[in-house]
Amino acid sequence: MDMHPLPHRPPGLLKNKFRRHGIYWLPNLITSGAMFAGFYAIVQAMNGRFELSAMAIYVAMVLDGMDGRVARLTRTESAFGVEYDSLSDMVSFGAAPALIAYVWALQGMGRLGWIAAFVYCLGAALRLARFNTQVEVVDKRFFQGMPSPAAACLVAGLVWAMNEYQIQGKDIRWLAWGVTLFAGLTMVSNVPFYSGKDINLRKSVPFWVVVVIAFTIGIVVSFSSTLPELLFGLSVAYAVSGYVFWVMQWFHRRRERRRARNALDRSSNSPSTRA
Repeated sequence: MDMHPLPHRPPGLLKNKFRRHGIYWLPNLITSGAMFAGFYAIVQAMNGRFELSAMAIYVAMVLDGMDGRVARLTRTESAFGVEYDSLSDMVSFGAAPALIAYVWALQGMGRLGWIAAFVYCLGAALRLARFNTQVEVVDKRFFQGMPSPAAACLVAGLVWAMNEYQIQGKDIRWLAWGVTLFAGLTMVSNVPFYSGKDINLRKSVPFWVVVVIAFTIGIVVSFSSTLPELLFGLSVAYAVSGYVFWVMQWFHRRRERRRARNALDRSSNSPSTRA
């Protein structure tokens, strides 16, 4: 006979303990969908269906943008979800684009081809690791380095757009090599990229903003027949925007240093200072 029975625990306490060790199904289901899209992209690239691979990368990007917002809206954020999202991103925006680029154009380049693909894959892994460790200390308005979904869409957009014109990867292998290497290195750079996290949808905006949004939607609809080219163009524009902003910041800092030196020279040459 047991002389030390377990203490009685109320049913509510057991339920709360189970809930603490469980996972929230809705945001993690969306994350699983993003991972499946990345896996599907890899499978289709191995089968030579590169347009489907590129589409799957864009689907993964949309789902990746949804899971975090759904978790915040439903108050189901968790450490498990953060880690699971990073693993999903590594599959969808790290391994998948690198393999797509390699199979599509880089495998005929020998060592240079797989080095470029590996640099991209490594850049995605380092980008995700750095983001997870600096998420609480960096400026929320800007990403440090190009985010991995944008880099993946840049590579996938090139494949999809060229496929629309029946251009084979082997015919533009050097362009694919350069884009892949550029995307991989830009992810681990310190170039700032606008995140859009400071946009408040509940805040009132001027009337011209609504006009611009409506005009943009009209352009997207009118160019829906050339969707691959449009998406690739947007990916290129975003990739370039970070460097444009970085150059503007460099000139601004240089101008501020010049103003500080001039102010210091004027103060040192003033009559009161000489006296």
